[in-house]
This record gives sequence, structure tokens and C-alpha cells, in this order.
Amino acid sequence: MAPVNGKAVAKKSDSPYQLDNAQTLRASTALLKKIQSDEATSQKTTEKPSLLADADEADVEDETPVWMILTTKKHIVDKKRLKPGKIPLPHPYLDANDESLRICLITADPQRRYKDLIESPSFPAELGKRVQRVLGLEKLKTKYKSFESRRQLLSEYDVFLADDRIITYLPGVLGKVFYKTGSKRPIPVSFEGKRQNVDEQGNKRRKLSEGGNKVTKTEVKPADVAHEIERALSSALVHLAPSTTTAVKVGKATMEPNALQENVETAVQTMVDRYVPQQWRNVRSIHIKGPNTVALPIWLAEELWEKEEDVLDEPLPAKEKPAKKRKRSALAEAVEEPDT
Repeated sequence: MAPVNGKAVAKKSDSPYQLDNAQTLRASTALLKKIQSDEATSQKTTEKPSLLADADEADVEDETPVWMILTTKKHIVDKKRLKPGKIPLPHPYLDANDESLRICLITADPQRRYKDLIESPSFPAELGKRVQRVLGLEKLKTKYKSFESRRQLLSEYDVFLADDRIITYLPGVLGKVFYKTGSKRPIPVSFEGKRQNVDEQGNKRRKLSEGGNKVTKTEVKPADVAHEIERALSSALVHLAPSTTTAVKVGKATMEPNALQENVETAVQTMVDRYVPQQWRNVRSIHIKGPNTVALPIWLAEELWEKEEDVLDEPLPAKEKPAKKRKRSALAEAVEEPDT
């Protein structure tokens, strides 16, 4: 990591950059204390909720989320990707063993095929209880056309998992009811069998352009579906768009600081390695924050631009504004000061 003063710490691996474990832990500890303190204060002063409040929004997040904010020097992608990426976390914020967890599977047609897989004796019984509904794409289109019906569907389940072959169709089918906040956006899962890379004779499969046959896949099994569901529930989602800022949910306010620290470090390293062009050299800053807190820095780059030509020779003209002194947040100061 480059501490708050901007100097990067050399990493023993090929990358010259890495997070400072102590800084990440300090930030995680301070952030969790701040969120919990604010929630305790809010509970004492909160009045009766308005009857006009959005009940769906209140149901979406029962626990306060913690976000990792990664800012890059240049856009990560050129256009918005409808299929989010997944980063497995060491401490998932969704508990697959929670008996109250309600899961809805949205599948390719025919939906009966996937219902049979869930109901199979070889599918884990406890996980099967969490999967309370299997909904095919065509049925979703015909039964949930109205805004009210989609709101009802949203409120009935905690998590929506969708076959990754149809995930890009869902924004048009489910609309802003599901995609406005992102709290219950369908998570992509693979319900296909594994690719077969060898032919019947055991030889390596050739490409179509080389005279080979089409790719064949093994028949998907109940255990495969269960594995994909568990993997999706234990992962953080990465929604990529043409922007220099990407927010990834990495935990919740009820976590222990050490668990949040490990989630943050895993998410950062995977993001940089897998999704950021030029990796660490394209990263400007990394922060963590809650919904209503300041963003706490855990890494700041020394160079703000990737190349010298990206810097303007002269600053753009700007209207002069009276200088205002801004008090530093006590929370931000606490993060920068090592424990004594």
C-alpha cells in the first residue's frame, strides 16, 4: 500500500504495490466503530417511520453494508457490462446456512429441468430449503409485467440468482424495481455442464476453424448446481461501467474488523489483477466507507496520472470561490494515527 502520504510500499511479488495490512485494519476498525455508534444514536432518536416510506427499500438491506471504493486513473471498461463479475470472499456477508434466507432462481427455459435438479435427492437438503422458487424466463416475462407485481416479487425473496446465459436480458424484464439500487440485482450463476476439451478418442479437441467439432458439455448435475449457488452466495459482485470509480460491497457492519480487513484485501487484489488494465499503475486510490460515513483511505498513489501527457500544461480557468476551512473528520484522523 501507499500510506496516506502517497509512497508505495514495495511488494515481495512481481507487483511493486500492495495494501498495508495495519492501515487496512485501522481503517476497518474505525469504520465499524463509527457505523455502530451512528446506528446506536439513530435508534435513540428515530421517530415512528412514515407510512409513505418505501417498504421495499427498508427490506432490501437488513444490515448496514460496507463498500470498497476503487478509483483508477483511466476507465476500466469502455462500455457498461450487464453481467457482473464475482470475487469469492473469505468471510461472506451472505450466510448460505441462514434458515431465514429466501432464494429465487431465475433460469433459462424449461424451468422444470432445474426444479428437478433442486428436488433431486443428491442436492443438499439444507440448501434446497433456501431455494424457495425456480422461475423460468418466459414465465417471468408474462407474469411480472406490471410495476406492482415486480415490487411484490422483490419483497418476497432475499437473494435472486440467475442463469448467466440470460442475465443480460433481465434489466429489460425486471426494470428499475430491481436495478435502481442494486441491492437485489440477480447474481449470475452457471447452470451448464463443464466443457469437454477432448474428443471421444481422448485427443485434444480442435477448433472449428481447424476442422474440429462444436464444443460439447457434460450434463449438469445437482451437485454442480449446488456448488454454483454456494459460490455465488459467498462472492462480492463487481459491476463494471465506463467510469474511474468502482464500488464493491465487501462486508457488513456486524463483522469483526479482522474479517472485514481480509475481505477488503481479497477484493482489492482480485479487482486489480483481474479487472484493472495496467493493474496497480492504473490505480489512483482505494477507500472503504459505509452508506453515511466519510470514505477512509487505505491506499493512495504517488502518481495521479498514468502518463505525463495526461497532465495539462496549464490548468483550466475556474471561477474563484472564497476559501472555506473545513474541519477534518475525527474518524479520518483516527485512521491515520497508529495505535500507541
